[in-house]
This record gives sequence, structure tokens and C-alpha cells, in this order.
Amino acid sequence: MAPVRGYLYPRTASGTSSLIPSPPWYYSGDLLTVEYRTDPARVAELLPDPLEPASEDPGAVAIIWADWQSCSESEEELLDPVRSQYKECFVVVRCSFQGRTYSRCVYIWVDKDFAMVRGIHQGYPKKLGSIHQTRPHPYGRGAPRLGPGGRFGATLAAADRRLAEAVVTLREPSDTNGFVNGHPMAHHRYLPSIELDAPPALNELVESGAAGFEGGPAWKGDAELRLFDAPTEELSRLEVGEVIGAYYRQVGVVWNGGTRLWDGTADGTAR
Repeated sequence: MAPVRGYLYPRTASGTSSLIPSPPWYYSGDLLTVEYRTDPARVAELLPDPLEPASEDPGAVAIIWADWQSCSESEEELLDPVRSQYKECFVVVRCSFQGRTYSRCVYIWVDKDFAMVRGIHQGYPKKLGSIHQTRPHPYGRGAPRLGPGGRFGATLAAADRRLAEAVVTLREPSDTNGFVNGHPMAHHRYLPSIELDAPPALNELVESGAAGFEGGPAWKGDAELRLFDAPTEELSRLEVGEVIGAYYRQVGVVWNGGTRLWDGTADGTAR
């Protein structure tokens, strides 16, 4: 049998065709965040065993638009921008495992295949979508400034249906860019068995977070947020109650693996 290489499929003799390179992965991007409160029961229904709702503010939600550029250790993707640039929109709640509070991404859409597969490996439930957000720029009238009065729009669509839209008006500097997405991530990695009615081939809870982080000044402001119904999406079930706040921040993040917290593969427990 010929040896094959590659971090993930397709694996070949050279490994060149693999959808994603091996970690570490480096990200630089602009984050537009809107935090709000919804019915805590709607959050709880998205938390599989062995997770529980967060003890404080269990209905808090963050919807985050991100305009990313990313690369592997070689940085070769940066010179071929189609391989490094992508956008995503993700929805984060908080949960608890063994008394510790975690953040958890319950929905996420991206616009590139490598970003989707990379996220599924990490436990993010990624789907393809159309994501757009206003970009800041220090010159001209073609972009807002990162400062008081700067106005930013963001939209999310999937399968030709608009799912979310937001307008954020910056007001003042902030010490943070929110609290919902401020913990290590607790995600499930799940794969059904190829045999019908058999336990899942993979069902584990993992913890991951930034192996490195840099952040520019954060700004906070006011937000308008609307969610829309769609035939094959359930984001609108997390209906917007009280808007808590809105933030804009430019960040740099390193991801380099995670830790298994719980393994439900053997007994087939899954939801």
C-alpha cells in the first residue's frame, strides 16, 4: 500500500490536496459583536449532555460577524489570498460543565470550504453561507472610522434566505468586546457510525481556546438586530429580547489543538 499524507482528506502521496494544513493556525480579523438576551429555555435546548446551562445569565447570546485572514505555519496562504481570506458569522452562548463556565458556538456559517472543514474538526457546527460586514478605513468617505459615531452594518444569509442583519453605531472605547464569548470553548465532535443503528463512531466533548491572542482597542456602542425565519435554519428561535451591547475589535488569534473533556462514544449517548 502506498503511503499517503495530509492533515485531512483528500490524503495523497504528497499531501498537497489536503483541505487543511496541520496546526497551528493563525487568524487576524475584525469582529463585530452584538450581545442580547433570549429565552433561556431556547439556549438550554441546544446543550447536549453532559452540558448544563450557565448559572448566571443563561439566556445571554452573542452573534459575531468576522472578516478573517488566516494561515498555517508557512504563511504561504497569505500570498495566495483566496486560500486565506474568508468571512463567517457565529452564534455563541454560555454553558457549564462540572461547575466551570464555557462558551459554546451553537450555529455558524462561513463562505469557504477550508474554513468549514477546519471548524468541523474543532467541533464548530459550520455550514456554508453568505456573510458581509462593513469594513473600517482611516481615509475617505467609503468607510466608517473606528471611533464615536462610526456605523457598521452586517448581514447573514444561507440557501438564498437572509437569516440576520445588524447595524452597530460605535459610542466609546470599551475594556472588552463582550462577555458571552469570553470563556474557553466547549464543543462536541460528533460522527455517526457507518453501520445503521450502531453507536456513533465519534462523540466527545472537547475544550479549546486561543494558544495566543492579540487585540486592538475595543469599541462599544448601540445595536439594532433582526433575525429571520428560514425553512432549514433555526437561528430565529433564539429570538431577540433585550439587546445588551455591541462591540467592534480587531484581533489576532492562534489555534493549536484542544483537550478532550468527555467521551460518550462507547455508550452511544448523544442528543
